[in-house]
Amino acid sequence: MNAAEQQAFPPIEEALDDPDGLLAIGGDLSVSRLVEAYSQGIFPWYGNNEPIMWWSPKSRAAIVPGQVHVSRSLKKTLRQNDFTLSINQEFNAVINHCALAPRDTDDTWITEDMLEAYKQLHLSGHAHSFEVWDKGQLIGGLYGIASGKVFSGESMFHYKTDASKIAFVFACIHLQANNFTLLDCQIQNPHLTSLGVITLSRDEFKSYLPTCKNEIKTSLEAAISPHCNWESNHFDNSQGLLERINELT
Repeated sequence: MNAAEQQAFPPIEEALDDPDGLLAIGGDLSVSRLVEAYSQGIFPWYGNNEPIMWWSPKSRAAIVPGQVHVSRSLKKTLRQNDFTLSINQEFNAVINHCALAPRDTDDTWITEDMLEAYKQLHLSGHAHSFEVWDKGQLIGGLYGIASGKVFSGESMFHYKTDASKIAFVFACIHLQANNFTLLDCQIQNPHLTSLGVITLSRDEFKSYLPTCKNEIKTSLEAAISPHCNWESNHFDNSQGLLERINELT
């Protein structure tokens, strides 16, 4: 069996209905395997002392970046504060804070192995972070993986009101400017709904994936997202973000 065959996942249509979306168990969290997974709409999700489990639910929370909803209260927060915004400045700090963020359970799905794997994805140019700062302190952020023109948001955190929402809006505006077609949020929740995130069927979501659009030669090439300038930030503070939001609405 060659390396490609060993890396292959089953078609996402074969995922279980109960538990919803479970597709495979086992394997590893190597860069190549994670890139292959995300290019097919598959993500790992498991807890401590559990085997690696790979998921592709039948319904997917997602948003077209240009359709992000910015409430009046969020605009007020942006207007009344002078937060600094950055991209990929402190990826490790963002994912570490996400791992510590309170969850509905006592455990976190961001295990030590996951932390190391996604940090390697970042060093390889596949994973990216969006940061929100207040007077030099990191107060919010999110991280995710780029594959073709889909960005899969993995987790976000905040230490001040609305900071994670600001990071999300910041990500959407940046992704829109770089021609991303979808921000995958995986599992719907009220926080995401308030930002305009909708639910797509598996077939609808699949139509956005690079492996279905034949946009790439290999999934490894997809995740680098050469069409996106990750080093360029069109604005560096909350006032600039607010101005951009107003231009688009």
